[in-house]
Amino acid sequence: MMTTTNENLSKEQKMVIVLLAGPYISQYADIGYKMAKSALNLGYQVKIFLYMDGVHIPQKDQNPRDFPNISQNFAELIKKGCEIKACVRCAAARGYIDESNYLEGVEITSVYDLAEWMDENSKVVMLGS
Repeated sequence: MMTTTNENLSKEQKMVIVLLAGPYISQYADIGYKMAKSALNLGYQVKIFLYMDGVHIPQKDQNPRDFPNISQNFAELIKKGCEIKACVRCAAARGYIDESNYLEGVEITSVYDLAEWMDENSKVVMLGS
């Protein structure tokens, strides 16, 4: 009988989450966070690509009154080893010229990085519209 350990999963399995919607206008960022956290706990390698309004998610110093602080949640994911990248064209169009407005560990990069993340070992989930 073959068993799968978390150590084996991390070498073989990767979850790629693409977030298209910004925080606080829908639950997509929260759902993406919960999925990423669960996958990390199961030993998956997790990568999040922020596209369109999703680039607002890792903005530093967010202070929502009545919602969970999504940037704090994403900082937790980064500490657990999650790789987070934001589309350079989407970020620039929304005023994020460099990473200085983002949480430490978030990279602004080309959409081509997303294509490189996707392979036969990847589970890809897109959230947003």
